[in-house]
Amino acid sequence: MKAVIWTRYGPPETLVVREMDKPEPRAGEVLIRNSVANIFAGDAELRRFQMHALFWLPIRLVVGVFRPRIKILGQEFAGTIEAVGEGVSDFAPGDRVFAPTGLGGAYAEFLCQKTRWLTRIPDDVSFDEAACIAVGGSSALHFLRVGQVKAGDKVLLNGAGGSIGTLAVQLAKLMGAEVTAVDHHRKLSTLLGLGADHVVDYEQEDFADRESAYDVIVDIVGKASYSPCLKALKPGGYLVLGNAPSGQMLRRFWGAYSTDRKVRIAIAGYHREDLEYLATLLAEEKIKPVIERSYTIEQMVEAHRYLDSGRKTGNVLLQMATDAD
Repeated sequence: MKAVIWTRYGPPETLVVREMDKPEPRAGEVLIRNSVANIFAGDAELRRFQMHALFWLPIRLVVGVFRPRIKILGQEFAGTIEAVGEGVSDFAPGDRVFAPTGLGGAYAEFLCQKTRWLTRIPDDVSFDEAACIAVGGSSALHFLRVGQVKAGDKVLLNGAGGSIGTLAVQLAKLMGAEVTAVDHHRKLSTLLGLGADHVVDYEQEDFADRESAYDVIVDIVGKASYSPCLKALKPGGYLVLGNAPSGQMLRRFWGAYSTDRKVRIAIAGYHREDLEYLATLLAEEKIKPVIERSYTIEQMVEAHRYLDSGRKTGNVLLQMATDAD
């Protein structure tokens, strides 16, 4: 099988395409013929090893101190089960499934996965759509829940144009919120099309100048200024730090004692019931992933160069198999 191998920390050129043996499922695992992988921004951060100072050492110990121990990147995929290992009874060959992988493994034509996060793809949902919701959808749901978003809330999403943010806009609207989406001007028309009530070009306006304007602010990209964000919240409002710099993490503890605004650091996990809920929303056309472009496995270096440019809107996909729909 073909796979994209991660050879060292650094630029996109550290990724190379190689032939590898097809894996065999162990007990409790299934073998999946991969159709589509999401080329997630987190893959590029891991490739560069662009980590917060507080997490740098523990993650480096897991991933590899001097060079990557994880050889294949890719955090989410959609494909078809080809074989099941011993003890697997809830899935069968031929099942169309999607899932997050954790840290890696999706940049390959075949992969083995345990079944704890594996979720069936509804009949009317394509592999492309299913490959976009495990990481971005789970994160978006988690951030909005941490902020206790409810009907009538004024919610601001900073960094709304990425794979998490484009789903967060739609999910917040389903919760009944009034949504302000902040991102680069080239992404604003897409965000309005997804249902955002207001959009802000961060190059032209600082949303934090609007004092006491929002019930919830979700900083998805970790680039908003901390104190101005607190001022932009209504009393009792929530600031949800989805990708907080280490300095903001430390200030969060001081903020707990110095303001009536609530500051939360949100690190999302994965739950089968959330993945099934997202799949149902897809099937009912209540959410729709934004897919900007696709690449082949031979174009992986080019794809990661595009991720590093910061221009991505929504999702960028890796087409792994000829049978992807």
